[in-house]
Amino acid sequence: MMQAARLHEIGGRFVVDQIPVPTPGPHDVLLKVAASGIIPNLKNVTTHFPEWYPFLPLPQLPAIFGLDSAGTVAAVGSAVTSFKPGDRVYVNPGVGCGECRHCREGDAPRCESYTFMGYFGFGPGSKDVFKRYSYAGYGQYMTAHTHNLVRLPDCLSFVEATRFGYLGTAYAAIRKAELRPSQNILILGASGTLGVGATLLALAFGASRVLVVARDKEALERLQALDPRRVIPVQLGNGSIQEQVRAVLPSGVDSMLDTLGAKAPTELSVDAMGAVARGGRIVQIGGVAGPIPIYPHPFMCAQLQYIGSLWFTTTQGEEMASMVEAGILNLSQLESRAYPLEQLNEALEDIQSQGNGFTNFHILHQ
Repeated sequence: MMQAARLHEIGGRFVVDQIPVPTPGPHDVLLKVAASGIIPNLKNVTTHFPEWYPFLPLPQLPAIFGLDSAGTVAAVGSAVTSFKPGDRVYVNPGVGCGECRHCREGDAPRCESYTFMGYFGFGPGSKDVFKRYSYAGYGQYMTAHTHNLVRLPDCLSFVEATRFGYLGTAYAAIRKAELRPSQNILILGASGTLGVGATLLALAFGASRVLVVARDKEALERLQALDPRRVIPVQLGNGSIQEQVRAVLPSGVDSMLDTLGAKAPTELSVDAMGAVARGGRIVQIGGVAGPIPIYPHPFMCAQLQYIGSLWFTTTQGEEMASMVEAGILNLSQLESRAYPLEQLNEALEDIQSQGNGFTNFHILHQ
């Protein structure tokens, strides 16, 4: 038997239950979870998603939630040969059907059944995925397919790995932006959890200038301190974003990551898009609510691209782990904020009022 925090009703509190330890399938591993991330949006998912997004399936209740889990392989399925007990891994919670063209090509985020284990799904096929993988990070043990495992080097802690969801989302977006060393990038909403990770990665990718846009002056100063020569703060409320950017870079930025969340006004996105240079790429990863006007003729003439990006592949997770191991990606600026499983409800409240882009909220299993 094991402990797991489960949600029994929408809008309710998580309850720590005693349930059986799962058995891994032939191509799965059983993971002893060491740490699991806490997503600021989880409370919205478990309270409002059936009303806000009825087309995004949730797991059948009672359910174990919990993204971004890391730990040690405890057992392997009968067909597993590439992993063994004792291996340190991060579990990419994004799971596809495993059979469609996109899954076979290693691009599961494009699968119509794509599902976040321990969170929510994106299509009708998610219900079947939830049945196959009903255990997630807020339990002491979980199962995961070997295709979803990222090996962790010894220098990368389990706690640091719980940030891979946000980091990977930004990593995949930067790849889609085709950012090259010496180019410039603008990160809108840079003080949030997603924005801080995007800033760290943009520096690791060799951007010559990283323009970080946020409202909080103290957060901007902290971001600039990451690399005072390359990070340029742009404070909201001090005039137009595009005017502030073009005062520094008259030709504009080569790419832009929009990390704003659903509560942010779309006017900020539209303003920032005006700072993108001809031929630039705008990548949406924050999900700002409301329609964003795009006028085809100016987009055509300036050869601009607007791209949506969802999560990241396991291969990209392995690339990030290698960047940490090589010292290219520095996660030392992230601050740990640990909670035991029994305090998950308190953690979800705290992250709403005390969360910031540099603090890594997570469940730490005993």
